[in-house]
Amino acid sequence: MTEQELDARVARAVDYFMEGFGCCQSVVAAFSDLYGIDEEQAKRIGAGFGGGVGRLRMMCGAVSGIVILVGLDCGQTDGDDRDGKSACYQVVQQLLARSEAENGSLICAEILGLKGHEKAQSSYIASPRTAEYYKKRPCAAKVESAARIFADYLKAKNQ
Repeated sequence: MTEQELDARVARAVDYFMEGFGCCQSVVAAFSDLYGIDEEQAKRIGAGFGGGVGRLRMMCGAVSGIVILVGLDCGQTDGDDRDGKSACYQVVQQLLARSEAENGSLICAEILGLKGHEKAQSSYIASPRTAEYYKKRPCAAKVESAARIFADYLKAKNQ
């Protein structure tokens, strides 16, 4: 895959987010075809991870997207394959360490700057996507970061 093709996937992830899809959906959908998963399925797989998993403000959805993609890329399929499982965990830990270094946290609430009482008041109701929403949220940049981290992983893997 060329640098331009990977850049296009990163841009597509951001476009998906700006179209109203969640962080995880956006990251997974941008790469899903590489693993035989169509766009609709990818968006369904990632749907529950939005808002830091079901809007609970836990692990960032964009980061969850990285985890899903790593599983698709190198996850073991034999329950007894401890080496394969360990290899997958190693990649997850490496990519998430990069994400945390770039973004300051892997936790949605921390990335959004929410304090305990604000987090506790979180509900399952999705926020309307308005110009103000996009202006005050760093999520598009986090989607871009996650997609770039995964694109860089693919590039390094295929060299």
